[in-house]
Amino acid sequence: MMSLAETLLKYRVVPVIAINSAEAALPLADALLEGGLPIAEITFRTDAAAEVIRTIAAKRPELFIGAGTVLTADNVLAAIDAGAKFGVAPGFNPSIVQLAADKGLPFIPGTATPTEIEAALAANCRILKFFPAGILGGAAALKAVSAPYLHTGIKFMPTGGINESNFEAYLELPNVAACGGTWIASPKDIADGHWSIISERCKRALCR
Repeated sequence: MMSLAETLLKYRVVPVIAINSAEAALPLADALLEGGLPIAEITFRTDAAAEVIRTIAAKRPELFIGAGTVLTADNVLAAIDAGAKFGVAPGFNPSIVQLAADKGLPFIPGTATPTEIEAALAANCRILKFFPAGILGGAAALKAVSAPYLHTGIKFMPTGGINESNFEAYLELPNVAACGGTWIASPKDIADGHWSIISERCKRALCR
């Protein structure tokens, strides 16, 4: 099985998904797989998140499933228990990063400033979320803030305000592993069962 870094660098786009119904887990997974994008971050913003991760991990193991919005120790443990292969947080919390490391969960903490990047480096994190990318100034801001750290080999997964019309600008940066985005599978598309639309968005993202 590919590592988290290998998977991000291969597919370059991570669907960030808030899903309200565990019953939609498998149709969602199948839509992503049909679209050729076998990776997803299921955010802990809904009560269904852990069960969705558990269902996909058990029934569609070929999909590299992760947990997003991991804010607490309970979130870390729930992600691991459900079978998540990685975790993502919007910010940098040293205790959460350390717990994930202790438990063997590959983890992507959020950063927005040089201070946070250096704190993450000190915690041995090598893939960092840049969030909220759009509000912070987009690809130009990420290029500027990350320039002093190019030699360290760290990679970024910018998220927040990224969509089908602007994600390629981020992917042109040499230190961007992948973009995280909600446009691939919106809550409304999932609720309405628009699986073919989701698959088509995956295909378009991969044809950049």
